[in-house]
Amino acid sequence: MTRDMTGGCQCGRIRYRATIETHEAYLCHCRMCQRATGGFAAAFVQIPADAVTWDSEPDWYASSPIAHRPFCSTCGTPLGFAFLDGEGIDLTLGSFDDPAVFVPVSHAGAESLHEAWLDTSALPRQTSAETASVARRWQAAGLKVPE
Repeated sequence: MTRDMTGGCQCGRIRYRATIETHEAYLCHCRMCQRATGGFAAAFVQIPADAVTWDSEPDWYASSPIAHRPFCSTCGTPLGFAFLDGEGIDLTLGSFDDPAVFVPVSHAGAESLHEAWLDTSALPRQTSAETASVARRWQAAGLKVPE
């Protein structure tokens, strides 16, 4: 089920096209991914390096002696992870224009996994538009709350 998908950073300076063979994604809980994304885990889609085409080249950060990470130096969006040997690239799930097609199938870096954050289904939920402090600020700016 090959599918061409697009994605990029928050400000739009960096854009990519990727040929996806599967809808499988994974969560990496290692401390480097936690620090690189600022989250409890990084959600990635793993693809061959030649399956991604950058419409505008990202900036790269040498995050360790064995890997580097593409990102946008303008808005700070983390776009992925790649070993220096060039075998493949893992694109951040949230950088895809339509990330809803992906499903998590595994956990990596489980030595740093924060168990309490895995099942949050019982927590209360509200949309951004229902959050008064957020909605008020968007309204003051003359805009609707983005999805």
